[in-house]
Amino acid sequence: MAFVKDMLRMWAHSWKRFISIAMITLLGVAVLTGIYAGCRDAFRSTDRFFDAQGLHDVQVLSTAGLSNGDIAALRKVNGVAKVQAERSQEVTFDLDGRKSATMQEIGTNGIDQPYLQEGRMPKKAGEIAVTRKFIRDSGKHIGSRLTVTPESASSDTSDTSDTNGADGTNETNGTDEAPSFPTKLTIVGVVLDPQNLSNPDGYSAMTSFRSTATTDYTFFAPSDGVTGTLYTSATLLVKGAAAESTFDESYENTVKQVTDRIDGTVKTDRQKARRQELLDAGNKKIVDARAEADKKFADAQSQIDANRQQFNQQVDQIVDMQAGAAAAGAAANGANAGAVAAAGATTPQLDETTRETMRETIIAASPELTQAKQQLDQAQSQLNEQKASTEQTLKTKENELKTSIPQVRWYVQDRQSLGGFSALKSDLDSIQSLGNAFPIVFLLVAVMMSLTAMARMVEEDRSLIGTYVGLGYGRLAVASRYLLFALLACLIGGGLGLIAGFLGIPAFLLVVLQGMYVMPGLRLEYDWLYGSLGIALFVVGVLAATIYACVQEMRQTPAALMRPKAPRAGSRILLERIRPVWNRIGFLGKVTARNIFRFKSRFIMTVGGVAGCTALIVCGLAINDTVADLGIKQYRDIYQYDLMVVSDDSDASAMRTKVASDGRVTSSLDVRIESGDLTVAGSGDGDSGKAGSSGSESIQLVAVPEKHLSDLGEMVTLQPVSSGILGTSGVGKTGSLKLDDDGVIVAQSAASALGVKAGSKVRLTNGDGVQATAKVSAVNRNLIGSDVYVSETYYAKLFDSKDAKNTKNSKSSEDSEALTWNAMLAKLSGSDTSQTDYAESLEEDSSVMKAVSCAHMADSFKFDLMGAVVALIVALAGGLALVVLFTLANTNVSERVREMATLKVLGFFDREVHHYVNREMMILTVMGVILGLPLGRLVGGMLTMALNMPSLYFEVEVKPLSYVIAAVATMAFALLVQLFVNPVLDRIDPISSLKSVE
Repeated sequence: MAFVKDMLRMWAHSWKRFISIAMITLLGVAVLTGIYAGCRDAFRSTDRFFDAQGLHDVQVLSTAGLSNGDIAALRKVNGVAKVQAERSQEVTFDLDGRKSATMQEIGTNGIDQPYLQEGRMPKKAGEIAVTRKFIRDSGKHIGSRLTVTPESASSDTSDTSDTNGADGTNETNGTDEAPSFPTKLTIVGVVLDPQNLSNPDGYSAMTSFRSTATTDYTFFAPSDGVTGTLYTSATLLVKGAAAESTFDESYENTVKQVTDRIDGTVKTDRQKARRQELLDAGNKKIVDARAEADKKFADAQSQIDANRQQFNQQVDQIVDMQAGAAAAGAAANGANAGAVAAAGATTPQLDETTRETMRETIIAASPELTQAKQQLDQAQSQLNEQKASTEQTLKTKENELKTSIPQVRWYVQDRQSLGGFSALKSDLDSIQSLGNAFPIVFLLVAVMMSLTAMARMVEEDRSLIGTYVGLGYGRLAVASRYLLFALLACLIGGGLGLIAGFLGIPAFLLVVLQGMYVMPGLRLEYDWLYGSLGIALFVVGVLAATIYACVQEMRQTPAALMRPKAPRAGSRILLERIRPVWNRIGFLGKVTARNIFRFKSRFIMTVGGVAGCTALIVCGLAINDTVADLGIKQYRDIYQYDLMVVSDDSDASAMRTKVASDGRVTSSLDVRIESGDLTVAGSGDGDSGKAGSSGSESIQLVAVPEKHLSDLGEMVTLQPVSSGILGTSGVGKTGSLKLDDDGVIVAQSAASALGVKAGSKVRLTNGDGVQATAKVSAVNRNLIGSDVYVSETYYAKLFDSKDAKNTKNSKSSEDSEALTWNAMLAKLSGSDTSQTDYAESLEEDSSVMKAVSCAHMADSFKFDLMGAVVALIVALAGGLALVVLFTLANTNVSERVREMATLKVLGFFDREVHHYVNREMMILTVMGVILGLPLGRLVGGMLTMALNMPSLYFEVEVKPLSYVIAAVATMAFALLVQLFVNPVLDRIDPISSLKSVE
């Protein structure tokens, strides 16, 4: 019992050490669990929401639309739970200018159901539900009416229908028609699109550079009033996928099995079948047109024949009359009247030659008959010409049918293709990676500080330990006094850390997340396993340090422990050997130097602890500086052009004419821009694109005219890069990189994520879905977006563009008509504001699909989630620095109580004692800061290299101000600790402190 009382008394006396260990554990557990818990809560709530709304696992699109046969084939795929055929149509309306929207039919099979936020779901024809973004932008409300106009080419489906039909109608065959929606609409509800969780009322515009939306808004309509049997897409749910978390690898593997099955057989078969359907429909229309033409020609021929027969009968009557009259005259000159009577009673028989001669004579003698015959001949001639022309047209259509109908292509996509989903996932993954790295530093610092504190605690009690061991107490029982002390401090600190980690930090992160994304049903959850392991990790680390400290002392005999520890033997330090310097240092300065360098353990612990905390602050500020400069570096340094304008292929000429007529462009470059994919080619068959591949990245494929390859460097800064070891890259000389016909230039943001370098083989997919294996000639410095630059000739070589085979030797890239230059990179005159306004005005033009101002992008680029997490990490690092300095200062004082008492006996005033002690701590703190600044740069570089996010490369940037902030903050914490330490120095009693411990 006395042993226990003494142990409790010892614990109460060491309350400062208890608080230090508990606080370090609290901070470490909070960092370890907090960021993880915040991301996990967001993951889980989003996964529950996706399951509740039936967000599709797989989406199938086709360049020719999907028929009932396609839907039936998808239902038969093994592993498919549900298939929903979807119809949509692009429309336009007037809202402070021309705006576009996608009319989306609400599925009846429970897939991709919009989440009702206000009002009710539409049920009747003409009723729609809109998103909150539309309500905010338009100022409309529930009950408002809206009139829309269908796009002339509202989708790829209708485009295909228009071009493939033999008669130019919107039908792709006899039964399939493109979707059509009502145009007079009434808003009855406000909904959240499960495919896009971006918060329109939030403060962040960070996802704008990753937006994949082709229209401004989405309107949801019921099936009532929707016509057309051709589907724009098919959405699928995979069996067993709902049981997995949508953000886990197990979910991706489950879905991939189904997508592989679709890609394997169904896709190829249905592409061929669909094209054959289109060919059969075209042939049927040609056959029907020929039959209808033949019928019309037959009727016309029958009419002409009837008229000609009637005409011939009239002429024959005249011929007969004239022949009869001639016979009667001849008989009148004859011998008897009987002959006359006989001749008048019968028509004389004429041979065909005579009759034909008489016909021609009669027709020639009569103007009326001549005109009638000419009309009949002219009608017959026109009919023959029409028949020949129609037959030639139909034969031409038969010959052109196969070439006019392109190959049908399917696009099988999973949730990763959804811009909102991939943005949320990449954001949370990047934050979680930071949450996995920083606790390691906290754990190392916690172990170091625990070792320092517990070693001093054990050393203070060495005589008591010797007494207990001499009285027969076991070494384990004596060590348990300190082990239980450390364990209790860890458990209390860890428990408080779990509260902060599963409540405080996640609540903060989720507030920031909800400013960017809408997450219905979001709630905080506790993970018993992860929380317990988090505490256990720090308990093991701190107890290991405590055991080491106990073993170091208790390996001595009880008699040695009960005697005072011998003072450390005097020794010279390196500075003493530098006589010119040493001789000029005062007495107290020499004492300070000896105290700093002779006590190596204290030196290492103090400098190491301060350096670690400073490094954490620098690391957090480095990430913040890196993210803050991304937009400026990309849109003002790398992109030299001011404006990028993109149009549909059919509007390319009109777009260029519009931009040229405005007179704002000082120089420009016509290019072709397509959305595609870049995949690491397999190590085996270079053309397979599958075996051995290790990732895929969405890219913007930029084809440059052959005659203007040298002009690319004037629009985009071309600098070759190579990977660096500190998060930087070896950047080559500006202008040393040239685009040629031997390979493609890949953006650094894509190359870094996939491990691509110059000389690598990659699989490129162009905008038409055609794949080809390309050689990477160089990697270009690029931070935002994933651009891949390719020459016109190499593009033709890769994707077998027949019209572009000989562009290199043609007069000009425009004359060759190899590619449609659907985009323009331009430099503009005027201020940044005027350039931004001009880009906005261009988007209102019907020939412009997208206009992007680099000035606007540079000013508006934000990454608020990362900034919030960095602020949190810097705050926690600052707290850790404060605790570390407090622990080290108190340990320093407790080790030197007799020394401080001696100084007081020698006549030192309290302020002089303060200065004597604090000067050493400040010098050690400065050393720690000097070491921590480059260390923080190193750690920050390594962390940013680990942040592989789609279309982003973090080029580490640490501003001088960040170094100053980190150094000043650490020094400020050191000064703050002095305010707590000085009263302790004042309370030292010289008499009691100098009494013999024996």
